[in-house]
Amino acid sequence: MAVPSILQKILERKSEEIAQGKSEFSYSDLEARAKNASAPRGFEQGIRQALSTGPAVIAEVKKASPSAGVIRENFQAGDIARSYQSAGAACLSVLTDRDFFKGDDDYLREARAACRLPVLRKDFIIDPWQIPESRAMGADCILLIVAALEQPVLQDLLSLATQFGMDVLVEVHDESEMDRALRLEHKLIGVNNRDLNTFKTSLETSERLKTMLSGDQLLVTESGIKSLDDVKRMQVSGINSFLVGEAFMREADPGQALKRLFF
Repeated sequence: MAVPSILQKILERKSEEIAQGKSEFSYSDLEARAKNASAPRGFEQGIRQALSTGPAVIAEVKKASPSAGVIRENFQAGDIARSYQSAGAACLSVLTDRDFFKGDDDYLREARAACRLPVLRKDFIIDPWQIPESRAMGADCILLIVAALEQPVLQDLLSLATQFGMDVLVEVHDESEMDRALRLEHKLIGVNNRDLNTFKTSLETSERLKTMLSGDQLLVTESGIKSLDDVKRMQVSGINSFLVGEAFMREADPGQALKRLFF
């Protein structure tokens, strides 16, 4: 399985982080914490409920990225979450990866405590240990990146997350990854329009991969949504669920930016 160089670099660092985490907290420690966490809020349900009346926007709480650098200097996760909720976001996505996205577990805790919205932990999940870790910090959903995982591991992590009551957004970048995602018989699929080798985005990726779906799968388009024309283009192709971060994070009031783009 070929892994893009930037992703490989991230995964190598993530493995080191997990090893360090395991030396501090055992799986059973995290499992106990997860059981004491507040109940999951229903991430997929939040998206489907929003779709019954209009677009479903997963608004991202993100300070930086490898492709854009620091996006937002004045970063208050709780304030951002409240702003998104008041603007009509269906769900939140919060970056927790520290080294490459300047995220933090506390950002997820702060954002979730500040609103009623379901929250996706946006990170690189590659080990079963991270599943109870995610639920313990309050995650309602996790991201599983097909490009980062062999198929048996992908299936095992998906099943384990479900056992902990979390939803899963399975992320793909191309046809071969979509084919693997569809073999999981999973409903919630994210299409990342960013090429991990070049960092360039193309909305045509979502348009192309949408044609591979059948039944009641739910496709979320990710990356590259910056204008009303972009939103309309996706909607014309039958896509009405969006994960947007950078376009909002660069604005003084992220919620107002969300309203202008979608409502």
